[in-house]
Amino acid sequence: MAYFYVQHEYWFAAIQLILAMLGMGATLTGKDFRDVVLEPLAMSAGTAIQLVAVPITAFVFLRLLGVGDGVAVGLALIAAIPGGTTSNIFTFFARGNAALSISITAVTTLLCLVSTPLILSLMISQYLPADFTMPKAQIMREIAVTLLLPLVIGMLYLYLFPRSAPILSKWSIRGSLLGILAIVVGSAMAGRLNIAAFGMTNVLLVIGFVIFLSAVGHLIPRMLRLSRTDSTAIEFEVIVRNINLGVMIKASIFPAAAVATAELGNTVLFTLLLYGALQLLISAVLIPICRRSNGAKASEPGNSIQ
Repeated sequence: MAYFYVQHEYWFAAIQLILAMLGMGATLTGKDFRDVVLEPLAMSAGTAIQLVAVPITAFVFLRLLGVGDGVAVGLALIAAIPGGTTSNIFTFFARGNAALSISITAVTTLLCLVSTPLILSLMISQYLPADFTMPKAQIMREIAVTLLLPLVIGMLYLYLFPRSAPILSKWSIRGSLLGILAIVVGSAMAGRLNIAAFGMTNVLLVIGFVIFLSAVGHLIPRMLRLSRTDSTAIEFEVIVRNINLGVMIKASIFPAAAVATAELGNTVLFTLLLYGALQLLISAVLIPICRRSNGAKASEPGNSIQ
């Protein structure tokens, strides 16, 4: 099983991502993008924070704390990928502006075709082996095939078969979660998820990064005087990253079968999966806090939950 996983890691990663994006696409219509026009400040701010503030935050964090090679690559990859579909669900539970959350996720997902390889090439070149070349064209091609194409197919399916689209979305997302579980189990059986080898210092660094990023997601929207519901949407977009995409990119540029970069790739994978677990934990804390805050605001005269 472990040998089979190592030899086919890329396909495990690609299939789980395709299923996740197919499921997301089956929930989106053209109307979900109208906030780009109707709420230009919130939409522009959310997109700019994702594409500019988050990578700068990661860059400052790496520089200030002198983060090591594999963890640095993992954190840079987390900063380079867009928000995940889970952020839309968490925003809804927290009584934030779910429509804004969906719009930011969709737009940054489209833009990541260019932004992700660009951010990666700028941030992690110094942490890679001297003979390593960042495969920008390959990353762009794989984002288009495994991220954007299934997203468009999912949206088309919703348009053509609106009644069965929720079923497609539900089972696609479940399949994606099963794929992530298979990656965790396969990596563990192959001895690639070793917390002792990863080190408690690196665990604390990833925890610190989650907290640092959460502070950025909380403060910037409020400094811009956005509404509470808009601020909540952007906050979850910043915290909850598309770890599915991160795992696929990792499998592409640091395949498990490549001996030369195996150790680096293992550390990157552990960083991604650890962040994925931590983003769920911190979201579980934030949801009831934001829910009470947004609920109180909505109960005031002249306000309603968006």
